[in-house]
Amino acid sequence: QVQLQESGGGSVQAGGSLRLSCRASGGAFRTLTMGWFRQAPGRWREFVAAVDWSGRRSHHADPVKGRFTISKDMAEEILYLQMDNLKPEDTAVYYCAADRTALPTDTSSTYEYWGQGTQVTVSS
Repeated sequence: QVQLQESGGGSVQAGGSLRLSCRASGGAFRTLTMGWFRQAPGRWREFVAAVDWSGRRSHHADPVKGRFTISKDMAEEILYLQMDNLKPEDTAVYYCAADRTALPTDTSSTYEYWGQGTQVTVSS
């Protein structure tokens, strides 16, 4: 059983940066395809970024391309989401997701394991 725990959320002003982290327990980190999703109040959960099990192939949603970067630190076994030039519309609860077999897709139903989420608030 894989358990995911996010950290690193907080409140920043527009233009600022945050780095989210996600730790996976269960000893399966190196085999997991992992991703980040977010959900703002009154909106559907939406895809942010994903990376394959090796960490070499990644995919970012258009609204965050050039501002956010997903990465997988194999040595520390942590998934990161570096978020730069944050905008108020990035305000949401951010969720870490993982799956043992999936390609790095943008479809939330693909992912079997989910964290509890971490709040990111960006003020103008």
